[in-house]
Amino acid sequence: MLRSLLSTAASRFDTTVGGALLLRRGRPKGHPDPEALGHAARMEALALLRHTYDRPEHYEPRFFPTPAPITPSITRVRPMGGAEPGTVLDLTWPSGFEPLAADVRERYLSHEANAAAAARLFLHAGPARPAAILIHGYRCGQYRLEERIWPVQWLYDRGLDVALFVLPFHAVRSDEASPRFPGSDPRVTNEGFRQAVLDLRALVSFLRDRGSEAVGVMGMSLGGYSTSLLSTVDERLAFAVPIIPLASIADVARAAGRFVGSLEEQRRQYEELEAVHRVVSPFARPSRIPSEQVLVLAASEDKITPVDHARRLAAHFNAPLETFHGGHLLQFGRADAFRAVGRMLGRLGLFSRR
Repeated sequence: MLRSLLSTAASRFDTTVGGALLLRRGRPKGHPDPEALGHAARMEALALLRHTYDRPEHYEPRFFPTPAPITPSITRVRPMGGAEPGTVLDLTWPSGFEPLAADVRERYLSHEANAAAAARLFLHAGPARPAAILIHGYRCGQYRLEERIWPVQWLYDRGLDVALFVLPFHAVRSDEASPRFPGSDPRVTNEGFRQAVLDLRALVSFLRDRGSEAVGVMGMSLGGYSTSLLSTVDERLAFAVPIIPLASIADVARAAGRFVGSLEEQRRQYEELEAVHRVVSPFARPSRIPSEQVLVLAASEDKITPVDHARRLAAHFNAPLETFHGGHLLQFGRADAFRAVGRMLGRLGLFSRR
């Protein structure tokens, strides 16, 4: 009875709040709003973007460039508490990202805050441990918030070094004029995912170079999408755990009522937008890591990224899907989900069960 009541509450909360969290309208002053266009104009604009991105050569590895080695600026935050001593550090480093689309390059690179990649590390004293990179959701990424959303201490106490990664145009990488990522401009969305992959791969390399024998990723919602995408690009990942993941930008746009016109016109807009984003879709490429190193987690009452998103990703990765009760925002059964993560990492020899 209690579980049913909690699930209903979580579902209603997702429905009420969810529309403001994903693909919310937002654009810099002086730029046209694509969502104000009619069907014909939208199709014309999307066709041009599809010509830019949906090209055979962009499905080759060089679409996601290999990052150069990084030497981050490091700020000590505080000692790390728990059973073992450690320290909390903030890292920043030049992203070095260059957009593919020439017509958005100047505007994209004009946001100085986004030019620096960022992460907060929770490191054990002594030799480096296996590491987990945690990727936040849409409009999140503030370190103080993420330390409470994620079971950082739980992971740390079980032997993992932990990193909170900040996605492009979020938290410390955002300014007042930053474009929404993902958002109504498909170019910013595609370039944002390219930059996210570049910066994540740089962080993976940094952690491995400092001695972590195994580095994996976990991500929630938008972070789940980023986790899935990275898993199709970087074969070095020791594990991947998409949690309440987003699987399709076009699906969320449709659920949010972003398409206009007749049902047929809306279907065509959906298909064209799906094609524009295909190049940064987790479904565009096979997984680069074994299926036994992947676990997908979903919330049964999720109304923002419903279970079908997770189900499709699990099928693509040929990986198990674990479902917990609760919703996208009120994750009442999340402890059960992380116990499943613990079992997988224990089986992989990366997690000390306590």
